[in-house]
Amino acid sequence: MKKRILPLLCALILLLGAVPSAAALEGESRQAAETLAALQLIDAVPTAENLKRPAARIHGTNLLVRLSGARKADLPSGAQDYAVSQGWVTVTSGQNDPLPTAEFCASLLRLLGYEGFTDENAALFARRVALTARDYDETLTLGDLYQLVRDALAFPNRQGEALAQGLVKKGLCTQSQIQSLFPEELTARQVADRHMAAAFQLDVYYTEKAFKNGRRSNGGSGFFVSADGLAVTNYHTIEGAVQATATLITGETFQIDQVLFYDPDVDLALLRVSKTSMDKMTVPFFSFLEIAEDPDLRRGDRIYTLGVPLGITPAISEGIVSATDHVVEKFSSPCVVNTADISHGSSGGALLNLYGHAVGVTSGAYEAGNSLYISVPLTPILAADWEAEGISLAEVVREVQEAAKLQG
Repeated sequence: MKKRILPLLCALILLLGAVPSAAALEGESRQAAETLAALQLIDAVPTAENLKRPAARIHGTNLLVRLSGARKADLPSGAQDYAVSQGWVTVTSGQNDPLPTAEFCASLLRLLGYEGFTDENAALFARRVALTARDYDETLTLGDLYQLVRDALAFPNRQGEALAQGLVKKGLCTQSQIQSLFPEELTARQVADRHMAAAFQLDVYYTEKAFKNGRRSNGGSGFFVSADGLAVTNYHTIEGAVQATATLITGETFQIDQVLFYDPDVDLALLRVSKTSMDKMTVPFFSFLEIAEDPDLRRGDRIYTLGVPLGITPAISEGIVSATDHVVEKFSSPCVVNTADISHGSSGGALLNLYGHAVGVTSGAYEAGNSLYISVPLTPILAADWEAEGISLAEVVREVQEAAKLQG
């Protein structure tokens, strides 16, 4: 009997450890509230009990107005009338009713100057572009609302300026406050919150029949490097494929339209992803990673990886740079060796520096060693023609086959 109790006890401990405690969730909401209070976006930090209660529409409206930098003189008729006049708020009734997540996301997106969404799909849009860092319930608690707004402060408006930076310009807070609350160097949590939406699962199909029947032949990872759908992966993830799709963190799937650049020797490919999903929904843009033009990596630097290992779920790992100019026989350019764990399916994922900029593409590992993971540099992608018309995956296969015949 004792032999059975011990494994069950261990399993229970693991299960409890995997589920966030109520205290941890309350702490997250309180930290968000403290941040907003420090920036004078709310008047005071509510009690733990109040943070768990439903947020009302009026809470969201008041936050929108304060985020805009409006002064009391701008609000002769009150915050609601002002928000409606600016076009941020479209629902005017039931201001004390629970605040729907999609409704508030739509209002916040309008405040930031974004278009291309509806009130019904605004929550999905916000998750796709990384305005929100997680999936919320249908309505928001007060703690949820504060967490959502806190995360959104680092998000850029349509002109590329972070929402928090706009508060500085309007004199609502100081630059030093913003720097202390949002340091330039990112934690793993911040990288995941802000940049995971730019990574995707890449499914490839070696025949048209396999694609038509939805039976993937192989898979890997990839990540967007532009808002209009340009993406990077390893060449070996698309090698031999005639079709491929990208599945985002939202679960939406988009077909790969063209290959703009590929090079087997550096193991890189630049893709154009369709803006129309397999469900026939067109999106205006994607979340993307900036490429560091001068990575300037050194041994011991902290780095992160984003990808979809084993095709299971988007994942982040953290490590350090072990070597920056390591020669690997199958690659024509020196590689970065690091300790951030990756698995099969991570090929084509992003290697990021501690500022959240892409500095490489995760490409493999020394299986006989420990924590010896290899990433290829992005220099060839920066040198590629991003305006090229591109060719289909099937045409890439034909080109590679023809080149092999000529060499043979």
